[in-house]
Amino acid sequence: MREVLLVEDDLPLGNALAKALEQAGYRTIWVRRVEDARGTLAARQVDAIVLDLGLPDGEGVTLLAELRQGGHGVPIVVATARGGLDDRLQALDRGADDYLVKPFAVPELLARLRAVLRRHAGYAVSQWSVGRVRIDTDQRRVWSGEEAVELTPREYQLLIELARRAGRWVPRDELFDRVYRDGESATMNALEVQVHGLRRKLGRDVVQTVRGVGYMMALE
Repeated sequence: MREVLLVEDDLPLGNALAKALEQAGYRTIWVRRVEDARGTLAARQVDAIVLDLGLPDGEGVTLLAELRQGGHGVPIVVATARGGLDDRLQALDRGADDYLVKPFAVPELLARLRAVLRRHAGYAVSQWSVGRVRIDTDQRRVWSGEEAVELTPREYQLLIELARRAGRWVPRDELFDRVYRDGESATMNALEVQVHGLRRKLGRDVVQTVRGVGYMMALE
């Protein structure tokens, strides 16, 4: 499951956005201050940030600049009441991936978030195929050939991580960290259970073991 950091100080809006993000399938961390956002990012890796600009203890654009200057490439969607051209240009020049002015429709925010995540992953579209496996990241649906396949959330996350680097091996430890990033107590055997589930549902040849290293998704 992808993890989104929501930085929004307005309580009603923050509650609504956090709920919408969770319902859309994102694990959401909601903070209301720049310093809390810094602490969260120092402690864990997130997949995207939804960032307000006017915050109680500082400017969101300052955090944005800090992240980019520090080499942090996480996708960032600015969601703010500031609609002036100078504000837009400043945020985009500092490294924002997209800019949305309040009030906005929540479905538009979710669509923009999906788009920046696709671009960040190197995919311009929401559907791609690896061998006989087809994945729709917007709908979180998977097919093997023409047959729809139901995956658990962890199986789906494992598939996404492997599909992003299809044809290349991915270290076992890295996969474990990505699939069990929510802090749940688990062992490496749990990852092997997810691999077994993918093989059972998609075919044993889809996920290959690179002995002593990790796993690889076959291109054909």
